[in-house]
This record gives sequence, structure tokens and C-alpha cells, in this order.
Amino acid sequence: MAADGRVAPGLHRGSVAPPADTTHADWMERALALAETGAGAASPNPMVGAVVVAPDGTVLGEGAHEEYGGPHAEVNALRTTRETHGAAALRDATLYVTLEPCSHHGKTPPCTTRILEADVPRVVVGPLDPFPKAQGEGIRQLRDQGVEVEVGVCEHDCHRLNEAFFHHVDTGRPLVTLKVAQTLDGRIATRTGHSKWISGEASRTLVHEWRATLDGVLVGSGTARSDDPRLTVRHVEGRQPQRIVLDREGTLPPDRTLFTDDHANHTIAVVGTTHNRPIYADALEQAGGTLLRVPETDDDHLNLPALLNRLGSDGGRDAAPLQSLLVEAGPGLATALFQQDLVDRFFCFVAPKVVGDGIPVLGDLDTTEMSDALTFAECEWDTVGDDLLFRGYRHPAG
Repeated sequence: MAADGRVAPGLHRGSVAPPADTTHADWMERALALAETGAGAASPNPMVGAVVVAPDGTVLGEGAHEEYGGPHAEVNALRTTRETHGAAALRDATLYVTLEPCSHHGKTPPCTTRILEADVPRVVVGPLDPFPKAQGEGIRQLRDQGVEVEVGVCEHDCHRLNEAFFHHVDTGRPLVTLKVAQTLDGRIATRTGHSKWISGEASRTLVHEWRATLDGVLVGSGTARSDDPRLTVRHVEGRQPQRIVLDREGTLPPDRTLFTDDHANHTIAVVGTTHNRPIYADALEQAGGTLLRVPETDDDHLNLPALLNRLGSDGGRDAAPLQSLLVEAGPGLATALFQQDLVDRFFCFVAPKVVGDGIPVLGDLDTTEMSDALTFAECEWDTVGDDLLFRGYRHPAG
């Protein structure tokens, strides 16, 4: 796809007719809902859903990429179709898939090969594969064998669903979602530092859903010292994320929950390269956790871009890369991330409370004119219990 979001030359969108009395968007929305079932488990692969539809609008089969290393969505959809309707049904069907079918060998064979073997005559996809070497190749292979292909259906929603995947391919860094909860007057705590709880139970449950679907959760040393957070998934079912705590000087108390609980093997403590080994380091590493050294800036702060590059490379621990990161930050870290343009999504809960004097959400961003204020490419407001949730996207989809 071209940089401006247009389909690359030779990959025109096509003119596949939808099944009777439906639109392509109807089926792609169903495929998107299927794709979401792989949230968390599919990473570092993208979430993908697929639906096989007969000419009369009957759903013949559907599937999702349920877990990393497992069968892709297209394979699952083709299989369920054969099991329930027979292989012959595929020869007059339309396959809807939320991302261009892969055309290369990875942990599984190419999906394009499976589609061609099944004699599927029509394929409708969302965006192209973002990898430069693969981008459009799956579409070309299908068209070269006579398959009708439509490209770009519900492209915006497909991009937003896999925003972390696309962002990681483009930048090598995890997508950073900054989450805060504030009062109506913009405070994250009272003047004494008390903050439990600003947001309501429904909002806190939603945060646990985010933790279960994103690769890592990050806090600063101030939050770790004052709140002693667990950063685990408790209110919903789901995998436990990697837990990253910034401790530049290595002075956090060794009794912090992040270092001592049953999930300490998911903890990464980030320490500056010029400081002594923390007293909690031996116990943390024995529990399976990680001490990560990161360079510091000239003004004695952790080099946040260097940290994100490392997390996006090997997760900070010679493992799978982190493609998505939820930052639950106090004003110092939140301000630093905004100042360095490292926030990709800003999710802000606004509770129906007023405290007056208290701790603000952000520090000084050196904004003197309203025209200099940070803005968002897209934003939306939702109601979560008694709270409002602002979702701001710093970059356009795709």
C-alpha cells in the first residue's frame, strides 16, 4: 500500500459482487468480531478473522487466528466449511478476511496456497500485509490464478484492530497507550496523594481487559513506590502481561509486589547503566524476572526511545517482541512521554468527582498558544459506568 493509504498500482480494489442482499461491509464486520477473539493470544501475530459465504448469503464457515503458532483464520474457516457443507461448497463461495492472506512460509504454510487448493473463486480482504516484502504478494498470487479479489473493505476498522501490529512493523517499537484516570477538575489524586479510587468499578474492569490483551504494562518508580501495584489481570480472564517498572537509580524497596508475588517472572525492572545493582536484583532474577539496563540521557533520565526500541526488539529479555504497551503513569512519566511524542493512544477516564487542590494529570508541556496544544488524529467518547472515557489516537489509521 502506498504511504498515503492508497492501494499500490496493480492492486486495484477489484469489483467482487457481494452475496445476495448484503454488503461487503456486513461480512467484514463479522470477520472483525471473530478476529477480536484472538486478542492477546495471537500476538505477535495480528488478529485475523475469516468468513466463508455462499452466493445466497448463507455462512458456510468461519474462523479466527486463535493463538500464536496455531492455524490462521483462513485455514480455520475453510476447514469448518468442508466439515459442515463439503469441499464442493467452497467452489462458489466468497472468502472474507480482515488482512491480506499470507503468501510465505512461517510457523504455518501460506494461506494463499490453501485458498487456491480449495478452489475459492472470490476473496475480499481489508488492508494489505504491512511487511514490505509481502505487501500485495498474496493478492498477486491469487489473481494470477484467476481468483477475483477485492481489497480495502473496512480498511480503517481493520487497521485500528491491529494498530499495534502495523505500528510495530513500521517503527520497531510497541504501540504506547497512555492510560490515566482523572477527576472533572483534572486531578489524579488529592493533595495528600490519595487516589483510590477515582474511576468506578466498570472502568477498572475495562483496564484489566486491556492488560489481558496488550503485551506489557509499564509504570514509573513513583507509582511503584506509592501504590505498590500488582499490574496483573484479575477482574477478567486472560493472559498475564509483562510488567515493566522504571527504576533508574535502582532504589525501589525489595518488598514491592512486582518483585515478590507469584508473577515476578513477568517483571522487568529497568535501571540506568550508571547505577549500582539494586538490592532486589538477585531475588527478582531467581524468580525468573529480568533486570534491564538502559542508557540515560544527559539530564539524568532513562532514555525512553532506547527502552521502547529494546522492548520492540526482544521484549527486553531475549524473548518475543512487545508490540503493545499500556502505560499507567503518574504526571512525571506521562509528561515525559508526551514531550517526546511517544504516546500513540491516550485513554483518559473522567470521573464525576471534584477535589480542588490536588495532583494534576500532566506537568508543563511548554504550551503558550492554543495552536500549540497537542491534538489527535481521531477521538471518541464512551460512557463506562458513571465515568466518561476519552480515546484519543495521535496517528491516522494506517
